Amino acid sequence: MVKSLTHQSEKRKQVEIALIKAGKIHSQTDLVRELRAQGVEVTQATASRDLQELGAMRTKGNDGIMKYVLDNSAQISNNSHLILSIASSANTVVLRTPPAAAQFVASTLDAAIVGQELPLAIGTIAGDDTVLVIAATATGGDELAKSIESIFGKVK
Repeated sequence: MVKSLTHQSEKRKQVEIALIKAGKIHSQTDLVRELRAQGVEVTQATASRDLQELGAMRTKGNDGIMKYVLDNSAQISNNSHLILSIASSANTVVLRTPPAAAQFVASTLDAAIVGQELPLAIGTIAGDDTVLVIAATATGGDELAKSIESIFGKVK
């Protein structure tokens, strides 16, 4: 039973990815409706959870209309001014941000981790102006710091 549910969840998420990449998902309601049209019944809560797990982010397109996207790299690079400094040690990276920006930066990084755009990291912890990023390997801090800098852009 668990295998069957996992398979159904993975299959549903593949459909959701295709719908998001096609630009058809502007809201959670759209996702529920589009899935239903393909014979997949989900609740609004499941749609919301799936979007979060996929790292989907709602952004305004060039046409001014809000929609969900999976490619977080464009949004991340637009926020390069939010990283004041990057330091690494062993399996950690410490990012300094302006006051009150750490939660946003950590959330953006977490979405990149879930979306496999930042596979060198396993998670973040945020304070007010500091983000701790944990590397996937015991000595991966330096490489992770370089990867974060390449995603966000050169820190000034």
